[in-house]
Amino acid sequence: MKKKTGLVFFPAFDYAITPTHPEREERLLYTQDQVVEEGLLDFDNIKEYKPDLATPADINRVHFCVPGIDEIVHTSHLISVGGTLTAADKVLTGEVDNAFALVRPCGHHSMRVVHGSRGFCTLNMEAIMIEYIRHKYGVKRIAVVDTDCHHGDGSQDIFWHDPNTLFISMHQDGRTLYPGSGFPDEAGGPNAYGTIVNLPMPPETCEEGFLYTLDNIVMPLLDDFKPDLIVNSAGQDNHYSDPITNMKFTAQGYAILNDRLKPDLAVLEGGYSIESALPYINTGIILAMAGLDYSHIKEPDYNPRNQIQSPHITNYLKQLKDYTLENWKNKEALKRKAYPNQPFHRRNRSIFYDTDYIRETQTETLRTCPDCGGAVVIDSQADTGRHSHIKAIQIPRYACDACRKWGEQQFEQGKKEGYAQVFLQDKDKDLYLVDE
Repeated sequence: MKKKTGLVFFPAFDYAITPTHPEREERLLYTQDQVVEEGLLDFDNIKEYKPDLATPADINRVHFCVPGIDEIVHTSHLISVGGTLTAADKVLTGEVDNAFALVRPCGHHSMRVVHGSRGFCTLNMEAIMIEYIRHKYGVKRIAVVDTDCHHGDGSQDIFWHDPNTLFISMHQDGRTLYPGSGFPDEAGGPNAYGTIVNLPMPPETCEEGFLYTLDNIVMPLLDDFKPDLIVNSAGQDNHYSDPITNMKFTAQGYAILNDRLKPDLAVLEGGYSIESALPYINTGIILAMAGLDYSHIKEPDYNPRNQIQSPHITNYLKQLKDYTLENWKNKEALKRKAYPNQPFHRRNRSIFYDTDYIRETQTETLRTCPDCGGAVVIDSQADTGRHSHIKAIQIPRYACDACRKWGEQQFEQGKKEGYAQVFLQDKDKDLYLVDE
């Protein structure tokens, strides 16, 4: 069935980490050429839109940028994020049925606190888009399916305490690939336990394995969660020709995945096989989202003999299915085991910004709450100097009165404690305060 599909392109001509870095403008230029050559924009149900510019208010609903947005964020980041907001507007106003934001630079490694860039990412596009949707359109229950080969650790961090966002990450096993996380026991905080689902897959997983995981794990979880909106964090570096990963997914497989997943919004993430894979993958995804025939999508070097999956991978994925669905069914009991009944929970972390070579130490304190996601206080210190020691307080969307009161008290107390900056982020009031 044909659908109206919106496309937003932004190659970011003036942004590259280095001229030869995998994250550069050519990642989208070849796709744009392919879309034009294949005549996709001639279909009456596919329409291209220009990206808007994200505002500081959009960013401040999600991130604490240290020392501030101007010191960390490039104009290209604002346009890239703005492209996702344009896509969201077109879908939520009913102008199109779904939309694909083909924008860069990418974002799913960016966490709530931002001292710099990590994993090529500075701003988390999907998270900013989701909070924009909730603020502007009131959509509450949202699912994110991250199909990037790397674990979406930034998105996991942002949604860790959010009971209204189901975050599912399909990725190469973190024991074999950056960022070294994304294991099945990483399931969310005490107020949102079970809404983080990690599906680490072995290197060399083929199209068969990806689609098995989608059909037998992802789709049943989505059916049970019943989201109002589905977002595909559409990384494409699971492709067999990608130079920095070890998986064996295909362009045809990506099209089938999106046909079955039926995302309302897709946002481009990674994918670094610039000529051999991305033009074919993106074309397949666009055709699938638009309800058009994608059966002829095939890479020039495609060889079906390379898609014979090892039996041990198939057996592993069957075990992963059983483990994941059993955990989902018993998440309340597992939460009680993972998190003792106490008023506050604390976690200490060391975070490395591999793109900017910054190390951050962080202590996060969450108020345990049966009524909302819980207020959070973060003590963060980067090794960039004394000015980077900050305290950040988040009052969640749909906050209860008790969490709101505690969060506001923490902000007032923080002003007296000698931090370089104290932040307050109040999602319901759309309020962002900084005390310096």
